[in-house]
Amino acid sequence: MSRQILTFAVIGVVNTGTYYGPYLVLLTRFPYLVAHVLATLLSMTGSFFLNARFTYRTRPTLRKFLLFPLTNAANFLVTTAGVYVLVDLLHLDSRYAPLLASLAAIPVTFVVSRRIMVPKAETAEIA
Repeated sequence: MSRQILTFAVIGVVNTGTYYGPYLVLLTRFPYLVAHVLATLLSMTGSFFLNARFTYRTRPTLRKFLLFPLTNAANFLVTTAGVYVLVDLLHLDSRYAPLLASLAAIPVTFVVSRRIMVPKAETAEIA
């Protein structure tokens, strides 16, 4: 399990680059929201296949691919709540709050991702 969490985190770093590089390129041709959506779709697709292959060592399926955006939804909810708590309640600088909140989101996103990518039968075999 610790190998999976570490691999998941490394892929998250790669995924950030996979988003940001294309976002900057697309920004030269499209409005920022279009660039953001296209870069997000590209990075989510890459993240799905990298996590299937390296983190969970499972076969990618259409069902898993269609459910995978739920991991981003979980990440969004945790980071948004975290930023609110850190800035409004704990009075942390808003420039640093998203970084800390995203660290807190890693375990939650990992659990959601694992449930999508590894069916219960496979989870029992891996454990």
